[in-house]
Amino acid sequence: MLVVMERREFIKGSAGILATGAAMQGVANASSERAQQGPSGARFQLNYAPHLGMFRHHAGEDPLDQLRFMADEGFTAVEENWVTRFSVADQEKFGKTLDELGMSMGVFVAHAEFSKVTFASNEPAMRERIRKEMEQACEAAARVGAKWCTVVPGGYSNGIEWDYQTANVIDNLRFAAEILEPAGLTMVLEPLNPWRDHAGCFLSKVPQAYMICRAVNSPSVKILDDLYHQQITEGNLIPNIDAAYSEIAYFQVGDNPGRKEPGTGEINYKRIFQHIHAKGFDGIIGMEHGNSIGGKKGERAVIDAYVAVDSFVND
Repeated sequence: MLVVMERREFIKGSAGILATGAAMQGVANASSERAQQGPSGARFQLNYAPHLGMFRHHAGEDPLDQLRFMADEGFTAVEENWVTRFSVADQEKFGKTLDELGMSMGVFVAHAEFSKVTFASNEPAMRERIRKEMEQACEAAARVGAKWCTVVPGGYSNGIEWDYQTANVIDNLRFAAEILEPAGLTMVLEPLNPWRDHAGCFLSKVPQAYMICRAVNSPSVKILDDLYHQQITEGNLIPNIDAAYSEIAYFQVGDNPGRKEPGTGEINYKRIFQHIHAKGFDGIIGMEHGNSIGGKKGERAVIDAYVAVDSFVND
């Protein structure tokens, strides 16, 4: 998840798209001269997914034009956290355009609470909320062709033993999985860092998420490993990827500090991408970060950053 200010900007941007009734060209010289393109036109070795708004200065405000620009630049996937807030008609047009472009839909948010106790609760009202949100997620996923949805399982209580809360989370995830499995939809649990962005969240570490996924034991409950958050919370990124890999279905990235594109902070993303590529990862890597520079120049810098970190070679 993005930091709170960025999340509000996303919501505002999506709301503006809907309110206006919207249904929703080559890389710079150095970028266009990179490795040969395959039959699909893809120019990257991994499936990086920009989010809507990331390239609006080049593509304009229409989400469908933004998708076309992403595809022209070689991106094979996209993220839109708030696609459930689009009208049914807009969801269908969004999914149709993705299909026409040969792009995949990345994660969207099915449930996200950052302080309120939700999945750690055993209250019947909370179970009913989870049911409704999972059903809504299945409906939206069918329209846009999504395979993954993000779940941030809420906050924790200071008045209940931690292990009881963990048991509640596992029970609620099993309940949610019963709804998602028939639809072929996988919720990915996102551990969030408590030190800078999201104090008070129940889920903060990859080993914790791994333990919960193993306990739930469902193909519809896996891990979203956001490497920005995990660099802050625990570091040790590649060893944790290896240890939890059987339960990781999705990655998101952003450099630290600053949560901007790779190359603006301390994380060696070229090495990390080489590592997960060598492991055979063929899923989506969400570009869950801001642009370090504004305007078209900043958008081109983001594209060039991914060209640079994707230029790894596996022996």
